[in-house]
Amino acid sequence: MRDLTGTTAPKGATGTIGTTALTGLRTAIHRVDRATPAERDRAVDALRALAILGVVLGHWLVTALVADGGALRTASPLRYMPWLTPVSWAFQTLAVFFLVGGHVATKSYASARSRGTTYGQWLRARTERLLRPVAAVLTLWAVATGCLLVSGADFRTVHTLVKLALSPLWFLVVFAGLTAATPLLTRLNPLWPLTVVLHVDVVRFGFGGPAWLGWVNVAAGWLVPYALGAAWTRGELEGPRAGRLLFAGGAVATAALVLWAGYPASMVGIPGAAVSNLDPPTLAAVTFGLAQCGLALMLREPLRRGMRRPVVWAGTAFANLSAMTIFLWHQTSLMAVTALGLLAGRLPGLHTTPDSLAWVAVRLAWLPVFGCALTLCWFAFSVHERGPRRPTGRPSLVVRVHRVRGGPGRPTPKASPRA
Repeated sequence: MRDLTGTTAPKGATGTIGTTALTGLRTAIHRVDRATPAERDRAVDALRALAILGVVLGHWLVTALVADGGALRTASPLRYMPWLTPVSWAFQTLAVFFLVGGHVATKSYASARSRGTTYGQWLRARTERLLRPVAAVLTLWAVATGCLLVSGADFRTVHTLVKLALSPLWFLVVFAGLTAATPLLTRLNPLWPLTVVLHVDVVRFGFGGPAWLGWVNVAAGWLVPYALGAAWTRGELEGPRAGRLLFAGGAVATAALVLWAGYPASMVGIPGAAVSNLDPPTLAAVTFGLAQCGLALMLREPLRRGMRRPVVWAGTAFANLSAMTIFLWHQTSLMAVTALGLLAGRLPGLHTTPDSLAWVAVRLAWLPVFGCALTLCWFAFSVHERGPRRPTGRPSLVVRVHRVRGGPGRPTPKASPRA
């Protein structure tokens, strides 16, 4: 075997290289673990990583692009196999993301105020990290859309692809708006936005009100878990009782709304369905989110124990540092695999109607391929989330150095996955 210089490597060099790489990986993992401040609540990072993973897997499992003649159309296995509805309960995890977002933002704002940082400086820092990766997505899809249309691609197909690729952006708009309003929300009781959602749905569904009124719930609905995150920061949700009450109350309310009020059981949108629980959010989606938030709060202690394992914590820290890249590019990864697969013909689980258990089995086999495509996107575009490369000697995004009080020149390394 030849090494990188083109010369023949000694016998056993391959094993040596592998051992060296493994040793380096172990060293990096333990370095991140040791550099993490003892006071950091690792459960917060774990919940954020689980929320992102749920969204990605949910989209990859229930979003199908069916080849129909010369066009692609969206479909969902939940439409053909309603008994798969519990899949949407497991993977619709946006409420947990807003819970963590509200907690981190209100805590960050309080810390910024104590340091004398102005609101404008604080907001600019947070929105830059949130929105900087968006430019790359918009640029790529603007170019791709133009090329597809010029090449004569079916307009319906182009519309379907662009809509799916850019669908994650609605979340960022809402999240950025709530982040900007954080100083006004630090003391907000979650019951207030919940009451707004209740009244909007009563007018829409009970009195035949206009459909556009439901879009009020895009802000009010996601404000409920965000305000719960602020309550977490205030210390109001620390005891185990709070999590149990939220979980039980949210679960019972959601079951009642589905069984007796006519709300859909699926917590994601299904093409062709008369009502979607998510587009815009309904009262059932919000109460379901309360149950999820309650479960998340109940899992904090088990997650804290699990995050003590260096390898688990290193993976969680990496996922947090790449959260926006993963979120923004996972749909593009799905569509890239689907489009390239068409070159080989109409492939099962990728271009076929999702109407059987066979489709589900094959779709599961496609997940690693989607993951590889997402990895390529990460290599190409994660720089937009990390920001420009820092000069040598400055702390990285993973490990930042803070000086010990009273001891200038004595650095203490601290890992700081992006909040």
